[in-house]
Amino acid sequence: MTGSETAVLREMRWWDIDPVLELERDLFPEDAWSRGMFWSELAHARGPGATRRYVVAEEDGRIVGYAGLTTSGAEADGGEAGDGDGDSVLAADVQTIAVTRDHWGTGLGSRLLTELLRAATAFECAEVLLECRVDNVRAQKLYERFGFETIGVRRGYYQPGNVDALVMRLTDPSTSVNPASPVDGNGVQGTEDNG
Repeated sequence: MTGSETAVLREMRWWDIDPVLELERDLFPEDAWSRGMFWSELAHARGPGATRRYVVAEEDGRIVGYAGLTTSGAEADGGEAGDGDGDSVLAADVQTIAVTRDHWGTGLGSRLLTELLRAATAFECAEVLLECRVDNVRAQKLYERFGFETIGVRRGYYQPGNVDALVMRLTDPSTSVNPASPVDGNGVQGTEDNG
């Protein structure tokens, strides 16, 4: 059995960057992230001012998936964003979700997305946004199952291929997290700030 049942989700750490980059380059050869981009994201994923959540899926010592989310509008102390008037909407952006080809269709992508939505809920985000390639129908169907709706198109967003991106939004991520899969039952390790 592979994928959803046997892969363990845990916090992404700096030592995961090389295997994640290998998978990134395999799955997204035209617009793969750089080492520096991952380092930058992970630099904001720990401690009291954390604004990011990155996880990897590991099976038999191999990284078989990863996902990341960033927040905007939240202050480091968890207070209201902006000038303190309480009118700001805290938002999260799904930065990346990737699963090895041999784990496609196993439910691992759903587990990774569920973990990101849990993180958005913990960050007290009222909505989650993401960009999805217009030619990635598999990913679009995953997002739609979780309640994401297309709200726009970004022309030529993915470079150098000049591929358009659908902008998708989910309001109230806490309602999309599957209650049949509680946090403890998800196998997520290292979810503490210093874990």
